[in-house]
Amino acid sequence: MSLSSSGGPLRTLSTLDVVCLIIGTVIGAGIFKAPSVVAGQMDSALEFLLIWVVGGLISIAGALCYAELATSHPHPGGEYHYLSKAFGKRIAFFYAWARSTVIITGSIAILAITLGDYMTTIWPLGPYSNYLWAMLSIVGTSALNLLGIRESTRTQNALTVLEVLGIMAIVYAGFAQQGIASMDDLLARQDSQSHYGLAMVFVLLTFGGWSEVSYLSAEVKDGRRGMSRALVLGLVAVTTLYLLANLAYLNALGLQGMAQSKAVASDVFILAFGKGSAMVFSVIVILSCLNSLNATMIFGARSNFALGQDFRTFAWLGHWHGSGNPRNSLIVQMLISLAVVMLAIVTHQGFETVVEFTAPVFWAFILLVGVALIVLRQREPDLHRPFRVPLYPWLPLAFIGVTGWMLWSSLVYTGLGAWVGAAVLVCGLIPLAWEAKRHGMRLPQGTAGRSSEA
Repeated sequence: MSLSSSGGPLRTLSTLDVVCLIIGTVIGAGIFKAPSVVAGQMDSALEFLLIWVVGGLISIAGALCYAELATSHPHPGGEYHYLSKAFGKRIAFFYAWARSTVIITGSIAILAITLGDYMTTIWPLGPYSNYLWAMLSIVGTSALNLLGIRESTRTQNALTVLEVLGIMAIVYAGFAQQGIASMDDLLARQDSQSHYGLAMVFVLLTFGGWSEVSYLSAEVKDGRRGMSRALVLGLVAVTTLYLLANLAYLNALGLQGMAQSKAVASDVFILAFGKGSAMVFSVIVILSCLNSLNATMIFGARSNFALGQDFRTFAWLGHWHGSGNPRNSLIVQMLISLAVVMLAIVTHQGFETVVEFTAPVFWAFILLVGVALIVLRQREPDLHRPFRVPLYPWLPLAFIGVTGWMLWSSLVYTGLGAWVGAAVLVCGLIPLAWEAKRHGMRLPQGTAGRSSEA
């Protein structure tokens, strides 16, 4: 895959910009919902806290693997580019297809619908209000990104500050209560059995999104150190915020109270400030969803751009606009995301379906990215690598093992939804066959992106 000097991305993003994007992408609505589910799977408060620490460490281990790939093979195609170099264009194509049709657009739809649920409590728009707000938020954030990367990242930085302040307000609300989570409470064990696999699925889903930063590897000013530094700093910040929030939840409600709560963050906030504060809490969640929505759009459009660079059938997606964004990719991403929201309206279960079939597809490709690191190390031993993952090959192998476990866990958890995701993935054979027939392309293995290393 080659990028023209006039049509490719520029290194305009600072390390702070990338850290804010990581925080904004990772911290979505999950930290307001997942802790109660995780608490219900744990036998003690100490186990509950430790599993969040383990989730952070696993994410940091994965980030170190991604840091080597991103600094050694900088490219706006991110994971698509790594898979293309390691396994060839066919596998990379299926990954880009999965991102465009399920992974990214599904995530955008989920965030937008969650935002719509809370906007409806403040300003209802009549029937299907939450879906209308969801579509408005998708169109609005897409329009912001079409203006340019500077506008979208400046907005992202401001939203991240507001989001962190909102989470700290929840932390304050939790610790403002007379603590019921003493040391004895932390160590006390309940008469239940821990289910670590299911709990870790929700923990790592809450940590999900950090891998998206690889799509900015060709746009970071300090390419050699900026990526690795941003990944580690961003995840350390997220892990710290998650631990503070969960400690606050435990302090206010205790483990059993958390497990019985359907909206743990809202319950803690209302407990501290009264029912009149419900609107303030809704604003916090809306800002969090809007922050993640904007960041996800920035990342998602870049894999579509990479697809357009490699396959002539999708060449129209490979145009990089002077505003610093792949505009055509952004527009396509917006339209597919709106279609997913429409699916939710028609089926009344579209939200749950998208969550179900996204997870197995996502973890399958993340596992392949981990394998790609080892493949590229073996294939290109003399390549200059500004950052090398420590404890190689044990840390990458551990990451591969965890992602394999997550793939298995998500398959067990989702059931039929996994087959729906697989069906959508198989549908990618149609445009792939069209590409080969229409343009007579042999699709050579592992040749994409060789000229883009910079």
